[in-house]
Amino acid sequence: MNIKRLILEGETVTQDFKKTITSCEKIAKTMVSFANNKGGRLLIGVADDGTIKGVKDEEEERYMITKAAHFFAKPALEPSFEEVYADDKLVLIVEIPESDIKPHYALGDDKKWWVYVRVKDKSVLASKIVVDVLKRSNDDKGVLIEYSTKEKALLEYLETNERITVKQYCELLNLSRRRAQRIMVDLVLSGVIRVHTTEKEEFYTAA
Repeated sequence: MNIKRLILEGETVTQDFKKTITSCEKIAKTMVSFANNKGGRLLIGVADDGTIKGVKDEEEERYMITKAAHFFAKPALEPSFEEVYADDKLVLIVEIPESDIKPHYALGDDKKWWVYVRVKDKSVLASKIVVDVLKRSNDDKGVLIEYSTKEKALLEYLETNERITVKQYCELLNLSRRRAQRIMVDLVLSGVIRVHTTEKEEFYTAA
């Protein structure tokens, strides 16, 4: 594996740099976001700007990652490790595959379990809709949608507008938030609309 080429790619949806592991909570959050997405890799011993610092204590880093994967993530994750030398410094590559039992939760500092997803190069807290989509994406039953006036109104709105939020949808049809979320989960799962999570907001577009 060409470590320098990986570093040149920078931090992405599927890659994260860590100079060292300082907290099980923080690293569990990143690993969970990879597992809930398309998988990803951690480069341990690499600073945020891509400088190769090298791993000081490889056993300690492995221990922290394994502990985070088993005790700070649920269901537990099984990362794989690879050691690579670059400029005579050791970089530990940790691969987290995409999970087929989503969603995975990470234990936060507040001792609660939270779902994270990967957005660009950040691990972002998943909304209730995204969590429901992850839960139901494991079912192979598919989604049978019967378009009521509520679904039609949403799709008609998206024909003339680029995007919509849950709040706007609730106001448009005078729906409760729960009802609006249920409809949107069905439409996302059936591939009719797409969910876009950013750090500031979540919105939906026609697929």
